[in-house]
Amino acid sequence: MTTNNEVNNLTNVASIDLGANVIYTTDEFFAAANRMLAETAAVFKDEYDENGHWMDGWETRRKRVEGNDHCIIKLGGLSKIKSFLVDTSHFRGNYPLAVSIKGCRAKGVSDEEFISKKDDFQWIELLEQSNLKGDSKHYFDCKSYEELTHLRMDIYPDGGIARFKAFGTLCFDERLYGKENVNVTSMRNGARAVYANNEFFGPLKNILKDNVAINMGDGWETRRRREPGYDWGIIELAQPAIIDNIMVDTNFFKGNYADSFSICAAYLDETTDSAVVTQSMFWEELVSKQKLQMDSQHEFDNSYILHNKPVTHIRMNIFPDGGISRLKMYGKFVKKA
Repeated sequence: MTTNNEVNNLTNVASIDLGANVIYTTDEFFAAANRMLAETAAVFKDEYDENGHWMDGWETRRKRVEGNDHCIIKLGGLSKIKSFLVDTSHFRGNYPLAVSIKGCRAKGVSDEEFISKKDDFQWIELLEQSNLKGDSKHYFDCKSYEELTHLRMDIYPDGGIARFKAFGTLCFDERLYGKENVNVTSMRNGARAVYANNEFFGPLKNILKDNVAINMGDGWETRRRREPGYDWGIIELAQPAIIDNIMVDTNFFKGNYADSFSICAAYLDETTDSAVVTQSMFWEELVSKQKLQMDSQHEFDNSYILHNKPVTHIRMNIFPDGGISRLKMYGKFVKKA
């Protein structure tokens, strides 16, 4: 069974923030299926719309014929999946009794073509039919680690899912090699958060999103430091990259933004996540300590970059604590020597 620590180090490749999208569903009468791909926790509202009680997730009508409901999710990119989260929060008398998941690879196929030929693709079983409980979070291991572009989730026979997540890694797009000014710390380009010394108010991985932060909770924020030192987080790039310029955004952080930051970096051929933490103490500085302002985008051009050597990992240091909403490091990916 995948552990919570492993999940924290993986990317939710079914996140709407990465461009994942429900492209087909047999039914979404009570609640649109795309709601379950949101990263935010599901909420309960005592509200009604024209079809019934408003629910934060995907909910189908009560099935009165044979069969079961299902939906097809186009992932944020070519992905390998290790585990799933099926969350039925707030669904108590209307949750499905069971779920199963299949996957396929159909790279470069348009949504319209995929839907018209959905039964012709080779679907791989990722999760056999498994029981669900109401108002609960269910973690399941994925049976295959093959490259996938689409998932089919079947619910038995009908009902509602509040949130669905597929934890894994985005496969690197080799077409990015040679391109200039690529955001190499973008989650969509395969960057991932490895470890942060503190994530009390918001996880490090939030700063790797491409979209503009929606609120203060959509960034990385540490607790108030009450002892000497500073906070830091480690990010792994999908492939080695040479950095040309960076942007640090403190959007929404006003009385709690990081006062300043610096970046260290290293080129590591092979390592483990636990080993990286210790190794990072000795990494070379890439950007020296720079002052930040509240609720602002800060641009740092090539003159602030201390070397142009390829790097695979970076450590973002914030002084002494606080929050930032986004980090974008632009440059070009290079092939390993």
